Amino acid sequence: MNSRLKLTRRSAIKTMGIALTAPMVFKRFTQAAPSETLMHASFGAGGMARADINSLTASKNLKLVAVADVDKSRLEELKKSFPDVKVYTDWRELLDKEKGLNSVNISTPDHMHAPITMRAMQQGLNVYTQKPLTQSIYESRQLTKVAAEKKLVTQMGIQIHSHEVHKTVVNAIQTGVVGKVKEIYSWSGKQWGDKGPRPEKTDAVPETLDWNGWLGVAAERPYIGGGYYHPGNWRKRLDFGTGTFGDMGCHILDPVFSSVAFTYPNSVICLQGGTGPDSWGLDNQVRYTFPGTKFTTDTVTLNWFDGSLRPGKEVQALLGDRKITDQGSIYIGTTGVLYSPYIGAPVLYPTEKGKDIPIVKIPGDNHYLQWVEACRGNGAASAPFSYSGPMTESVLLGTMSTRFPKQELTWNAEKMEITNFKDANQFVRKTYRKGYEVEGL
Repeated sequence: MNSRLKLTRRSAIKTMGIALTAPMVFKRFTQAAPSETLMHASFGAGGMARADINSLTASKNLKLVAVADVDKSRLEELKKSFPDVKVYTDWRELLDKEKGLNSVNISTPDHMHAPITMRAMQQGLNVYTQKPLTQSIYESRQLTKVAAEKKLVTQMGIQIHSHEVHKTVVNAIQTGVVGKVKEIYSWSGKQWGDKGPRPEKTDAVPETLDWNGWLGVAAERPYIGGGYYHPGNWRKRLDFGTGTFGDMGCHILDPVFSSVAFTYPNSVICLQGGTGPDSWGLDNQVRYTFPGTKFTTDTVTLNWFDGSLRPGKEVQALLGDRKITDQGSIYIGTTGVLYSPYIGAPVLYPTEKGKDIPIVKIPGDNHYLQWVEACRGNGAASAPFSYSGPMTESVLLGTMSTRFPKQELTWNAEKMEITNFKDANQFVRKTYRKGYEVEGL
């Protein structure tokens, strides 16, 4: 029998019986029996990866057995807390050698999300991948396709998706507290961008860092110190991150996409802002037009602002004297307005024709442990690639638009193509560095 097939009821009962008298030997199932422990690996050991590791290993049903990171100093630090974990500097070596794995998390810089996730899924592993799911639209589409074909348990790292506030906002919009949604305004005050050119210099690579491995699928270039790339400012760089929009858009627009059931936009335009020569820009305003859903009017505009930009005074005036927070969303409907501060309780402003529909608080969930249990056959992940893949595509369309300020881009989702401005299509799919190609991408 194929060991990856789902347990039958009879074999599951037999396995549970054995567990009472002998140590459990884990078999590699797409969905494991609840009595078994996931053998898990992490791609990334520090920063967000360390936070993911700590959250995932909070489950008694997951054991961290291997970690890959291009920075040996981070591996050494991790070993202090997990002395028995096997460590690698090359993610490909880990996947080649660790044959007993059931699940992995991918918590690397954005440009390496897709290649590592794809290789892991091709080996039948359940995956938890940090946001944004990928750095290109094509990568998101391909990961979504393979996850469905292999029936894997997947989750994107958008923790607010399972938060009480997120669920409350989604329920409020879908129960009609503002009527039909017609406009949405969302923003983030983060500054993941840089208007200046790349410094013309080459610095010595730290002894602990595998710079070639850090570049991964990206084109070769000299190392620049002072934190220009590693450990955190890669988010600002065109070849490695996705700027403020890609980073925070996946969080802040997540309740938006969930609540109004958006699919793909008809068009997108960058009204202010733009990219720099080497880095994502600052202070962007992007407007999408989406087809209507059962929760909206016939068409809907979604407006994004980042850096120092915010919705106009006429929009903020809908909230009375309330000052908006640094990140959040405003939903304008036919019968009311909902203000949703990022990870804050929503506030309703009904109009004269608004209905008295209460906002019901919906209990939250642990985004990490939810995925762990889904991998074990208990319940389902709430942000699988079937949902988070298309949402990521839409966010990345927004980042793409900042490369062409003032140019409206008409999107054909089925063909994955900008139909009215062909120059933009070069950014739908990435070219991987020779020797780092991954099948399916």
